[in-house]
Amino acid sequence: MFEVRVHGRGGQGVVTAAEMLSVAAFDEGRHAQAFPSFGSERMGAPVVSFCRFGDMPIRTREPVAEPDALIVQDPTLLHQVDLFNGLGPDGYLLINSSRRLEELGLGEFAAGFRPERMLAVPAGEIAREHLGRPLANAALLGGFAALTGALKLSSVLAAIRERFPGRGGEANVAAAEDCFSQVEESVGRVSRA
Repeated sequence: MFEVRVHGRGGQGVVTAAEMLSVAAFDEGRHAQAFPSFGSERMGAPVVSFCRFGDMPIRTREPVAEPDALIVQDPTLLHQVDLFNGLGPDGYLLINSSRRLEELGLGEFAAGFRPERMLAVPAGEIAREHLGRPLANAALLGGFAALTGALKLSSVLAAIRERFPGRGGEANVAAAEDCFSQVEESVGRVSRA
């Protein structure tokens, strides 16, 4: 089973991101679940959402304590919330930021992990280019597909189209494809270094 935790703030599409991941996994014939956890339910409050998928039925309904991957939609949470709790040395980390991990104050933390699995990508900027707004959730799902290889990009794009039919969906698809390409290129550079 592959477990994902998505962190962000209310109004950034954190819950929607986890739901789209589960739909993408389901479309690949896997068992999947997604659910949120809210503190205070207001705009801008920290929100965490969970997704699990695998080839066997999923019996647990507990929050994801030891994620295989973390997606951080809002980098302002990095030093406010214990985002990295339970992330093992083989885990994946994808952060929405145009700054490198070292610039985010994560250089020492990232040193304990595989460098090709830890990445910051400017998903908000990519989303702004395609959507006109910095809603990074769909773009980050494209980046997730490239970083982890756990889901096919085509499945992620189908889930985005299903969630956002019409022109908005196509703009989100374009953002996800763009983010996928940028992550793929970045991971290739790190693994060749």
